[in-house]
Amino acid sequence: MSTASVSFRPGAVLADLLPASRVRDIALVAGGAALTGLAAQIAVPVPGSPVPVTGQTFAALLVGTAFGARRGFLSLAVYALVGMAGVPWFAGGTSGAGGASFGYVLGMLLAATVAGALARRGADRSVLRTAGTMALGSALIYAVGVPYLALSTGMSFGAAVAAGLTPFLIGDALKAALAMGLLPAAWKLAGRK
Repeated sequence: MSTASVSFRPGAVLADLLPASRVRDIALVAGGAALTGLAAQIAVPVPGSPVPVTGQTFAALLVGTAFGARRGFLSLAVYALVGMAGVPWFAGGTSGAGGASFGYVLGMLLAATVAGALARRGADRSVLRTAGTMALGSALIYAVGVPYLALSTGMSFGAAVAAGLTPFLIGDALKAALAMGLLPAAWKLAGRK
């Protein structure tokens, strides 16, 4: 199957522009997990919050959108499982499932899957649709991460929102803006709209 025939197929994501094979899919899943782990090392502490600003949410949404729901989910599942097994590639070089920010990792599994499903429907091909996809993905991450933060730390839900959501909204808007430029541009470079 040629690259051109794959790219014109309805429901294609950027990863489908590569020749189809099991090796491609394994490499994408491993690469997506590694990219998310590397992006998590970009961690800036937030005063008053046990959760740092990281690049991992951007990587998770980008992986889901570019790879599709199945490969996006598998990439984030590998990332989560390997981190739980002790590889220090969660935010700031941590590992394990007990940290206050682990709920955000779980939310990224859901967000990557949904972003990938939306990308199969063309949600990564225009600036506005990409913005919607990134906003929904971020909301899903918070929908899992903030309650987990509250439960794991004993914070009230309001305190968890103040510590685990509010300080991150501007950064998420910047990450969404970056995705809004990257994803539609990648499709234009590939010659597909």
